[in-house]
Formats: sequence, structure tokens, C-alpha cells
Amino acid sequence: MYGANFSHPAYYNVTERKVDYMKVDIYSRNAIEELINQDFPENVAVISFYDPPGKYKNVEPPVDYKGKVKKLFQVAVYDIDIEVLGEFGLNFDTYFTEVEELAKFIFESYNEGLDIICQCEYGQSRSAACAAAILEYFESDGISVFRDYRYYPNQLIFNKVYEALKLQGNDV
Repeated sequence: MYGANFSHPAYYNVTERKVDYMKVDIYSRNAIEELINQDFPENVAVISFYDPPGKYKNVEPPVDYKGKVKKLFQVAVYDIDIEVLGEFGLNFDTYFTEVEELAKFIFESYNEGLDIICQCEYGQSRSAACAAAILEYFESDGISVFRDYRYYPNQLIFNKVYEALKLQGNDV
């Protein structure tokens, strides 16, 4: 499934950018693997969410982007709600601890003029939440993802990424 193609002018400028907009796309594993075997876009950074290995289910390995992208951030994180964090031995502070690194990656990609692809297993929850947080932070338009019936953005991911972007933006 191809996600929506969110191309918006960037209203927020941290530093000089090579382009005046950033495209943020949402992809599922199947759609991105299909794209990898075809004509993969240039000038992109990829944020790839995959399920952590463990006792909860058999999981696929992360997508292999070797030689296809300029920048890659892959992270194993459960697609769960706040109500069940404890069942996974997690709490709000221990869930998705890589989020600060992700915020730095997003700012670097933005400042380098790269478009961003957010990808997860089904292209509906984790990747949609990350795309919504990026769009909300840079363009005050995260609602465009929440409004789109194809997506079910993970609230934990959205809030963690959005808050990390705000903190990182204050440090820049």
C-alpha cells in the first residue's frame, strides 16, 4: 500500500536548506520492498520501524535498504498502546528510547534538503504517527494524517516523536 504523498511548503526553517519543502511519504513493508526493486527515489532519508524480536510473535527482519538511501534510521519498536506497556515490561519512559536520536536524524535530513519516507509493517500506525509528528512540528499539519481514513497513527509514537522534535528544535 502506498501512503499519502504529503508535500507541503516548509514554514519552519532551522538553518539554510537546499530546498524549500520536504516531502513526507508513508509506506508499508510490501510497498517499500516493491519500490526498492523498481525505481527508488533519490534524495530521501528513510525512517523504518520494525517489530522487536521476542516472545510475542514471529517477526520479519528489518527491510534491507542497502545501497538505496542517503540516510537510514531503523528502529525496533512495538506497535502498542499506553494501556498495555506494562504487559511488555515497559513504561512511558522505557518505550521507544531511541526517539531523541530519531529527532536528530529528522533535523539533519530536513537541513540537508532530503525528503522523508516513514515505513512500518502495514504503513498505517507507527509510520503514520511519525509522519504526522514531522508534519505537525514543521508545518502544523499533522492532522492531515489523522484525518486520512487509511491511517491509524499510534498515539505513543506520535507524542514521543513530536515532543522529541520540540526539544531538539530548542537545542538547535
